[in-house]
Amino acid sequence: MVEIPGGTFTMGTDEYPDAQPKHTVTVKGFLMDEHEVTNAEFARFVKATGYKTVAERPLDPADYPGVPIDKLVAGSAVFTPPTENVGLDNHLQWWDYVAGANWQHPKGPTSNIKGHENEPVVQVCYEDALAYAKWAGKRLPTEAEWEFAARGGKTATKYYWGNVLKPNNKWFANIFQGNFPSGNTLEDGFNDVAPVKSFPKNPYGLYDMDGNVWEWCSDLYRPNYYKNSPKVNPKGPSSSYDPEEPNVVKHVQRGGSFLCSDQYCIRYIAGSRGKGETSSASNNLGFRCVKDKN
Repeated sequence: MVEIPGGTFTMGTDEYPDAQPKHTVTVKGFLMDEHEVTNAEFARFVKATGYKTVAERPLDPADYPGVPIDKLVAGSAVFTPPTENVGLDNHLQWWDYVAGANWQHPKGPTSNIKGHENEPVVQVCYEDALAYAKWAGKRLPTEAEWEFAARGGKTATKYYWGNVLKPNNKWFANIFQGNFPSGNTLEDGFNDVAPVKSFPKNPYGLYDMDGNVWEWCSDLYRPNYYKNSPKVNPKGPSSSYDPEEPNVVKHVQRGGSFLCSDQYCIRYIAGSRGKGETSSASNNLGFRCVKDKN
């Protein structure tokens, strides 16, 4: 973990309605994992506790009324790029529910994490991330802590690394290049998840605060939370609400992933927010932990 000093910063961005208004926030100092939790680290947790992630557990028919029993198979969401150009108005064109997909088999039962021990663990939902954090004697970051750490003490810039997408013609984050979602040019060298520390660290010594995998935060999600957010150590609203899915409980996610591009989901822009159903997982979603200073 690295030490993140306390301080005051301008949180949010004018780029997205749910990240407005930009507002002044003060956070106290804390410790933060220098990179996302890796497959190797999560494996140690599972070995020590016998923990089963949500994606590995049998589905309860009571939660899926009307769905045939033979269709209730444990699994998770996997990015499956189409073979031809498609419109960007329906994400189901590139996301599939794959039976048997979980953290040990990120893309389905024929995949595994052998040789990928140093990559971020994926296919973990909020409950899984929280369980690991508690086992490790840590916690998940608030989104204010996360953004403060990602900014690295810099004044406001468009991206966390600066105002230019490719400084000196170099990529500073693992994001999608090319024609999303079918034409990844692999310009940054990675088709999907990259090993941790593949890109430069920020001024606080943190890696991959942009791209690679989305990261869970402890805050529940509300698109208008910033209008009345506390000025000191905000921890998110007391309940979740997303007008796009009003009956779904969601938590904030931050940082974007290897699927974010300048064509779609440009959520690697500094101050932007993501969101995810609390029980959802995918192969572009992970987490890192923080810890209070003694």
